[in-house]
Amino acid sequence: MSSPAPTAKDLADVYPLDIDVQRRRYARLARTFESRYGAAPAFVARAPGRVNIIGEHIDYCGLPVFPMAIAPDTLVAVRANGTDRLRLANVDGAKYPARELCCPRDIFAIDSTVHEWSNYFLCGYRGLLEHAGRNSGEGLDVLVDGMVPAGGGLSSSAALVCATLLAVQRANGVELSQTELATVAAAAERYVGVNSGGMDQTASIMGRTGSALFIEFHPALVATPVALPKTDTPFVFIVANTLVVADKHVTAPVCYNLRVVETRVGALLLARHLGIADRPACRDVDPLTFKIVMDEYFAAQGDDGSAAGEVQTWIRRLEAMLGAVQQAFGAHPCGYTREEMAAALDTTPAALSARVHEGQFPVRAERFKLLQRAQHAFSEALRVVRFRQICEDGSSSSSSSSSLAALGKLMDESQASCRDVFECSCAELDELCALARRAGSLGSRLTGAGWGGCSAHLVPQDKALGVLQTLEREYYSKRFPALSAAQLAGALFVTAPGQGACIVSA
Repeated sequence: MSSPAPTAKDLADVYPLDIDVQRRRYARLARTFESRYGAAPAFVARAPGRVNIIGEHIDYCGLPVFPMAIAPDTLVAVRANGTDRLRLANVDGAKYPARELCCPRDIFAIDSTVHEWSNYFLCGYRGLLEHAGRNSGEGLDVLVDGMVPAGGGLSSSAALVCATLLAVQRANGVELSQTELATVAAAAERYVGVNSGGMDQTASIMGRTGSALFIEFHPALVATPVALPKTDTPFVFIVANTLVVADKHVTAPVCYNLRVVETRVGALLLARHLGIADRPACRDVDPLTFKIVMDEYFAAQGDDGSAAGEVQTWIRRLEAMLGAVQQAFGAHPCGYTREEMAAALDTTPAALSARVHEGQFPVRAERFKLLQRAQHAFSEALRVVRFRQICEDGSSSSSSSSSLAALGKLMDESQASCRDVFECSCAELDELCALARRAGSLGSRLTGAGWGGCSAHLVPQDKALGVLQTLEREYYSKRFPALSAAQLAGALFVTAPGQGACIVSA
């Protein structure tokens, strides 16, 4: 069991860079809170956004990912008010209007069809209460300050939900481990109609300064810190936001949720193809994922993976699954209709829809591209494992630039798969990646759900300024000439692995 989320004694422990900027920000938050509610906050809960270095759209397949927490974060200043009311406000009141809600009535009546910022706070509150077995909780005065760009692929919604969970558990005298918090946060976001796999929440809560996280989801949630390699040439990550807002709530039926449904049906059909659909672990689980199918296939052969090391076992199994995917779905390169998928599973379209919970996460599609989605899932997981392998091989001693080149190649391959196989990129993401590579990036890819949002670039430190200048000149100045300096700084920045969620005393 992991430890509880930490309490920071000093902001310098949370923000190694720009500490003076953060001190002013926290002081401003406290003043605004007191002006609004008549007293200072009792504490501030803080949760960061994240950048997924590699491993896109495979967390909900049960396959491992490799994100890091970043400095941009969401703050939730809180004070119990002794009533049955939740009074919610945001420092950006023009964009996110204040709300006053009844606790618990409104907490348990979240309307996922309404795109409303306060719903993300409510789903965090509800998730905590339900996990703790409670029917009601403390009334709170709340002020939110979010610096993670909304719709940018850096998990602004997860940061708000995670910060909410930290705040609500503290206000209600509950203490969960970091693993429990991440699990509850991932489930809670589903109350607003987004089917989250858990990567965003785990990275936000369990991030560590200086390390990325190799996150596994099955058979249990495990986050292993992995130090980035020591290389002859220092390197940084540059994050570049397309400023194309990917609104998952609106686009989910044809983008995010559709990919979830395609992978779930793909897992059902792959299990049938491999002859393991009737094994209890496949038959009784809900939902069935590609990772469960892979594990059960090798378990049926009596292969427990003990004959080789962890990384080699991952590689061997993932490569075998890629071969099985081609055999299972290769005859349908243009996809399946609902009727064809149902027939292949000896069921009806309505029963299949219920099996993959389409009622909760509705989708719209004429054809379902199971071959392509499965190819991406297993090949992307293979890239994640190889990325970890390179990092671990180079973490104990200085290694040559070939390690950076190998990491960059994996990132480029990931972007190609996201663009061409999983179809979650867009013209703006492709342009940013091409520009960055020409300016010196070793590897460039989308990060987050895609269809807009952010890109991540692995850049030698001595090339970082050139990449930043190129992106500013060739992308932002041409597409968004009216951007202020502050807006540009929020869209284009250098980052490194940072501290996860914590409580900060007011």
